[in-house]
Amino acid sequence: MNGWNNSEYVTALIISNLVVLIILYFSIRQQRVARLLMFLLFMWAGITNWYVATHNPEAYLQYADLAFIAWYRDFINGWFRNNALWFIGLIATGQLAIAISMLLKGWMFRTGALGGMIFLLAITPLGVGAGFPFPLIGALAFYLLYRRPFVDYLWRSEYTFRPKRSKLSAQA
Repeated sequence: MNGWNNSEYVTALIISNLVVLIILYFSIRQQRVARLLMFLLFMWAGITNWYVATHNPEAYLQYADLAFIAWYRDFINGWFRNNALWFIGLIATGQLAIAISMLLKGWMFRTGALGGMIFLLAITPLGVGAGFPFPLIGALAFYLLYRRPFVDYLWRSEYTFRPKRSKLSAQA
């Protein structure tokens, strides 16, 4: 089963790709909005994955059938099957860290954006299970955010008005 014959997968694939195209648009036009959307997306994913990992970790085994690379499928059906709880917990924690980094600045933001790129590229072989081509478009959006020369806190304006000091106030 590759997922294309399952209407739930296809619906999720369409919605996720529309969302990531919106994020890509904002990563080009308005970095703050893209960062906020990435924060919301990765916060939701991290919380959801922690919940599912602690309540039904076997649910992730179905993704093996969706993978289009054999060793990925073998990994899920092998080692991952016996270690799903802590491995998904680790992934969820990483997703939450990426989310929080979108609110930060400097090296913390850039590290999170780099982590987001790596994570999305790593799940690409899940095909429909990862909403393909969602991970590639999302990685591109993270790259565009990463390469911006000015990276400040999400809530702080890049164009904050700072009145110039007059010569009189400078002398005082």
